[in-house]
Amino acid sequence: MTTIDYSVWDHIEVSDDEDDTHPNIDTPSLFRWRHQARVERMEQFQKKREEMEKGLTESKRKTAELQKKIRELEISGTDDAKAELPKLQAEEQQLRKEEKKWEKKLDEHRREEKKQPWNVDTLSREGFSKSVLNVKPEHKEETEEEKEQKHKTFVEKYEKQIKHFGMLRRWDDSQKYLSDNPHLVCEETANYLVIMCIDLEVEEKHALMEQVAHQTIVMQFILELAKSLKVDPRGCFRQFFTKIKTADQQYQDAFNDELEAFKERVRGRAKIRIEKAMKEFEEEERQKRLGPGGLDPVEVYDTLPLEMQKCFDEKDIQLLQDVISKMDPTEAKHHMQRCIDSGLWVPNSRTEGAEKAEEEEPVYEEAKKEAEEEKK
Repeated sequence: MTTIDYSVWDHIEVSDDEDDTHPNIDTPSLFRWRHQARVERMEQFQKKREEMEKGLTESKRKTAELQKKIRELEISGTDDAKAELPKLQAEEQQLRKEEKKWEKKLDEHRREEKKQPWNVDTLSREGFSKSVLNVKPEHKEETEEEKEQKHKTFVEKYEKQIKHFGMLRRWDDSQKYLSDNPHLVCEETANYLVIMCIDLEVEEKHALMEQVAHQTIVMQFILELAKSLKVDPRGCFRQFFTKIKTADQQYQDAFNDELEAFKERVRGRAKIRIEKAMKEFEEEERQKRLGPGGLDPVEVYDTLPLEMQKCFDEKDIQLLQDVISKMDPTEAKHHMQRCIDSGLWVPNSRTEGAEKAEEEEPVYEEAKKEAEEEKK
């Protein structure tokens, strides 16, 4: 059998009036002063703990907001978002370090609190008002790679069910479907529905996007309710549907406002994605157009003098020779070399080795010579 540890009773400040005092000292005043001093020390100790708890809570709040912003940037996939991500991730790491510091300070404070002697005030304080069985598993912070893999695995397994939920319209249908598939009540479902909305908007399926957007906000409201109640989302989604179906106008307005704001964000991200896709397509087309010297014929054409543009429009070689013969030799050489590099002008090649020789010879000289011979 284990022995009972009575050491906790060794240092107890139980009664001030048991102390011996000098006959000339006002004993009641002394006892009141001692009690007041002890109470003030206890209040300062408690205030210090409250400040630590407040600092820890604030640090966690900032971390949660930053994580939400990081997820939004990851979903948007824009160049600006990719550029901003490293900075935000560094801030997140710094906030996590601050969070750990606050937790360490709180642990030290609790250990110090346990070492303090009991007194008449703490002995009469209620220790427990209820019994709680703590079955919460140890929380382990996931890395970005682990989160990405978790999301990918979840979507691969439940994609069809998520899409089905996204197409539901009635409150009762949504509640019943989540009752049959409670595993869908999670962040992974909400994230997939967001991406699904953006995809539909890009495809110009606006009505479907608005329907899925409604279900996205339903899921997000359930998750927010779970956070406020500090419970598993799977255990409170029924409360959301009960609340939304019997909600007052203020709660319904809040839901609708969030829905409209979300649809605007989806339209904005879809627009960015379309613009990005168009830029990529234009760049691919531009790469296909590049001439042997790596220049874009469209860009080169736009920089040519109007007289030279007219020659290429009419495909008139004689006119081009005449224009070149009247130009400054340096300027003519510059424009013709750019035309060759872009593929607008391909030097004549009568033999297999002639092309290289003609590229090395100044093009404007050849054109000018031919023009003079024609005049003779």
